[in-house]
Amino acid sequence: MRSTLFLAPLLAAITTTTAQHLKLEIPEVDEYVHSMLGEFDHWTHYPGPSPTYWHHPSPRPTKPVPPKPTDQCAYWLADIKHQGIAAFNPSPNTYQVFRNVKDFGAKGDGVTDDTAAINNAISSGGRLGPAQGGSTTVTPAIVYFPSGVYMINASIIDYYYTQLIGNPNCLPTIRAFPTFSGGLGLIDGDQYGANGLGFGATNVFWRQIRNFIIDMTLVPGGSSVTGIHWPTAQATSLQNIVFQMNSNNGTQHQGIFIESGSGGFMNDLVFYGGNNAAVFGNQQFTMRNLTFNNAVTAISQIWDWGWTYKSINVNNCTTGLNMSSGGPTAQSVGSVTFIDSSISNTGVGIATAHGPNSLPPTAGSLILENVVFTNVGIAIEGEGNTVALAGGSFTVAGWGEGHSYTPNGPQVFEGPITPVARPASLLQSGGKYYERSKPQYQQYSVQSFLSARSAGATGDGHTDDTAALQRAIHTARAQGKILFVDQGDYLVSRTISIPAGSRIVGESYSVILSHGDFFNNIYAPQPVVQIGRPGERGSIEMSDMIVSTQGQQRGAVLFEYNLNSPSDSPSGLWDVHARIGGFAGSNLQLAECPTTPDITVTADNLNQQCIAAFMTMHLTKPSSGLYLENVWLWVADHDVEDPQLRQITVYAGRGLLDQSEAGTVWMVGTAVEHHVKYEYQFANTQNVFAGQIQTETSYFQPNPPAPIPFPYVATLSDPVFPNTTVLAAGNVSIPAADGWGLRIVDSSAINVYGAGLYSFFDNYSTTCSNQGNGEVCQDRNFEVVGSHGVTVYCLNTVGTHYMIEVDGVDVAYYGDNLDGFVDTIALFRL
Repeated sequence: MRSTLFLAPLLAAITTTTAQHLKLEIPEVDEYVHSMLGEFDHWTHYPGPSPTYWHHPSPRPTKPVPPKPTDQCAYWLADIKHQGIAAFNPSPNTYQVFRNVKDFGAKGDGVTDDTAAINNAISSGGRLGPAQGGSTTVTPAIVYFPSGVYMINASIIDYYYTQLIGNPNCLPTIRAFPTFSGGLGLIDGDQYGANGLGFGATNVFWRQIRNFIIDMTLVPGGSSVTGIHWPTAQATSLQNIVFQMNSNNGTQHQGIFIESGSGGFMNDLVFYGGNNAAVFGNQQFTMRNLTFNNAVTAISQIWDWGWTYKSINVNNCTTGLNMSSGGPTAQSVGSVTFIDSSISNTGVGIATAHGPNSLPPTAGSLILENVVFTNVGIAIEGEGNTVALAGGSFTVAGWGEGHSYTPNGPQVFEGPITPVARPASLLQSGGKYYERSKPQYQQYSVQSFLSARSAGATGDGHTDDTAALQRAIHTARAQGKILFVDQGDYLVSRTISIPAGSRIVGESYSVILSHGDFFNNIYAPQPVVQIGRPGERGSIEMSDMIVSTQGQQRGAVLFEYNLNSPSDSPSGLWDVHARIGGFAGSNLQLAECPTTPDITVTADNLNQQCIAAFMTMHLTKPSSGLYLENVWLWVADHDVEDPQLRQITVYAGRGLLDQSEAGTVWMVGTAVEHHVKYEYQFANTQNVFAGQIQTETSYFQPNPPAPIPFPYVATLSDPVFPNTTVLAAGNVSIPAADGWGLRIVDSSAINVYGAGLYSFFDNYSTTCSNQGNGEVCQDRNFEVVGSHGVTVYCLNTVGTHYMIEVDGVDVAYYGDNLDGFVDTIALFRL
């Protein structure tokens, strides 16, 4: 969801979930914000230090912190020549992309108040801040922190399209003074103003924070203070951050606070101390490799639709995961998938409010797989503090609660389940699913990098950079170097080929932007970025990049993956996204592609200039071994540059198609949205790990219905769509020719660990997903055909009448699986 009109019911879900669907309101979020803040006051309020603070045992800083030796802290990102440009900024020649906080006056000496200097580094250059609201892509920035201790007395205010990056070789510390008194969080990712959150949380895209120590230990333990406030949406990440909090009795510290949004991904975080080390509330998220030590509650889950936790380690806490918010009569947590994790020396491992009579009926759905409990008092606590799973020391192979379809149902269950028969090719040592964090190349010197701009590419959004960018890719690979694609928009008129052995890293999401006739034949599609040739072996790494199209590109395939990569060293894409339309330079904005809900759109009168892509990502038959982490494939539903974020109509045929015959694919925290035919399709493939996946159906459908304007292609296993509408009980008309959220066709060993398949609109109207209207935005959204060995944990749908179809038969009806605004099935297996 991209519009603030949806944030209101999401926030309302925290406190007003009932057994029926939430009423979807249209007014702006502002009227809800202050009551919401009151609800969370005990997490967010900071009255300042106590009068007796200076008797506190924590030392008062009195002298500079000595820097580490330069040779230990050298980091290529600080040393490389900075020549990135914001191609579509009003002043691209003078706008500064890379900012070192010390160039703006920050000292990092452990004594000086660096608040103002850091905020100046973030805000300078006419950038978009929360006080202005809205969104933009024309002011990207990396704000870099060298090693040091940066003292602050008020919040660091994050701006739109900002990457806050510390030195990974010598993590910088952001430390609050004892008198810290300003803002919600040492880093405030979305500052509140008089009218609520500055940025609509479901529209905060393309930002990162990584490589920091967030230190709150000087703030008295009895005072509430937050490390990072992070209401956010897709294409965002937190990585490699340590949170240091007071761990004494009565501590009120918390590491992360998220109350809204449509995320998202975070990984490699460590929490020490705190009352609630992390407080999470958002539509959906994927979180991997989080460690909690000595907190009262490691994770307080205040609300969600779906959440996937992987490699979570809880040590010496009172409660590990508390998902009982709202209590048994008004549960506000929809579902949680918790895998490959451990909880030790903790009173209650997981606290829920789920039980035989809890409401909504499927809220509190929970799946555990491969979870090790060690010296835990109660492993899982149920409704009314009952014991759902006794404590002790043991490993849970599989356990769950909620509704199951195997494939028929629903069956209400609570207890052990048969875990997925995990394909060996997807596993690392110890039986866990393979995982690998985004490389930052901190072990390499600056001499190991080649700049795309230094190699002759311009990135100015106007010059054809095809030859120069291709030459830079080949040169870097031949020299064994890492290609640094300086910030810019690199216009290409032919396919960019990335051979095995390539390593490519962008700067604040550098853009490869296709244009021209080569990509404009809908009957002869061409890849914009081709990763490997068919039959080629080896691996690549790519991070912090975006691939986009400019104007009409009816035959553009944004990513084509052909490499045969080994399962123990797969190719990897981290923070690599597709963005189709809705941004400066796309020629697919409000002026070119307005919505037309009052006109019946057909193949004859459709706006041909807004056919922007044939397919977004294609994993071809000979390919294998691909690791995707935090990848968002987005067809714009609104104009990002428009102050009002008004909706647009852009057509892209297919989302992510996996036809890899050997498979071995990981999709960790991925989302695919607003394509005509489908978002995810697995066809004649196998051995897939996916979770959390998230989709949205195109807002304009069924006007026109799928597959318009894209022809059928049998070799791609395209779906065949029925008549445009069907009649449900009571003669309610439901669109039947909308794009699928998820299709699994003639495939096996497809394992989905959390899925949110959302259909909010019918021709830009949300009436179809309002409470009590029968989930009539779309007839079906998830189809399985001719497949076996399929498992989907914690499936959540919105606006969809029949949640699952198997071989042409509807097997799951929304009304049997009510969970507040969403409908939830904890376990589907075929």
